[in-house]
Amino acid sequence: MKNKVYPVCVIGGGSAGTMAVLRTVLNNDECLFFPGTPKDKKRSRAMWVRKVENVPAHFNFKRGIVEPNQDTLRWIEESPYKANLHAKNNVGVISLKKNENVFQITASNNEVYFAQYVILCTGVMDIQPEIDGKIDTIFDYANAQTVDYCLICDGHHVLNKKASVIGHTDSAAWTSIMLYERYKPLEMFILTNGKKNEFQDDTLKLINAYGIKIYESKIQQIIGHSRGAVLESFLLEDGPKVETDICFVSLGMIVYNKLALELGAQVDGRGFVVADESGLTTVSGLYVAGDLKANTKKQIYTAWDHAVSAANAINMKLRISRRPT
Repeated sequence: MKNKVYPVCVIGGGSAGTMAVLRTVLNNDECLFFPGTPKDKKRSRAMWVRKVENVPAHFNFKRGIVEPNQDTLRWIEESPYKANLHAKNNVGVISLKKNENVFQITASNNEVYFAQYVILCTGVMDIQPEIDGKIDTIFDYANAQTVDYCLICDGHHVLNKKASVIGHTDSAAWTSIMLYERYKPLEMFILTNGKKNEFQDDTLKLINAYGIKIYESKIQQIIGHSRGAVLESFLLEDGPKVETDICFVSLGMIVYNKLALELGAQVDGRGFVVADESGLTTVSGLYVAGDLKANTKKQIYTAWDHAVSAANAINMKLRISRRPT
């Protein structure tokens, strides 16, 4: 229906977006859903996550975020609530504006849609290390989870292995310290990949006390085989090989906050969108959930919690607006 105003619009199809859709539909509210274009999906964290071992019941999925989300959407489409879901498959959002109390959503298919409330779930992507001038080198290993990004999700993989962390900031240093303190890997290294380390004095004391070795030479080559399923070592520019069974990348994140910034929403120093407990941003009617939200863990279960809070807060406002006066 042209110029129809949907009660709720969810933008982003990862863990937060899928849960926001599910909760909105089960709250019996109509939901306009933009899961993103193929390009959007390719650059999302969800596409790079394979086995998920820190969330109950996710162990057997080959793609631990994508497949459960697909199952959820299929279930909605076969449920008594299917009429509430208006999914624009393989469509993303290129512009988001607000006119008085209605959001104007310009989609990648050049169609324009309208909604009373928006839940923004566009997420983040981890910054990749450049090796020999390109980032592609890391992808086979990331897909095989011999290169990981999240200490909470995958730190347990270092048990009884030689482990490395790629990064030069204090965040990378603390990743190595926490891995060592929790799991006592056989050996622990930090590879700054040609950058001078920016570690604080107190951090360096712990690194030295634990025997964690720091290498500041550029990484010239990753040595491994079986399409990244086996990681053997990093060859550094000045010659030495650093033997490694598993590696963590700690270089920060690209925050997909363009739509939030377009509306003038407040973000923190790293670009994450500031919101209250319900997910409400500084823009009335705009909610945020998942990795995009400031001051939160970047986990599937926290993304679900954010999404439920946002959908329920919106549902309460919609119900109040419909009550007889």
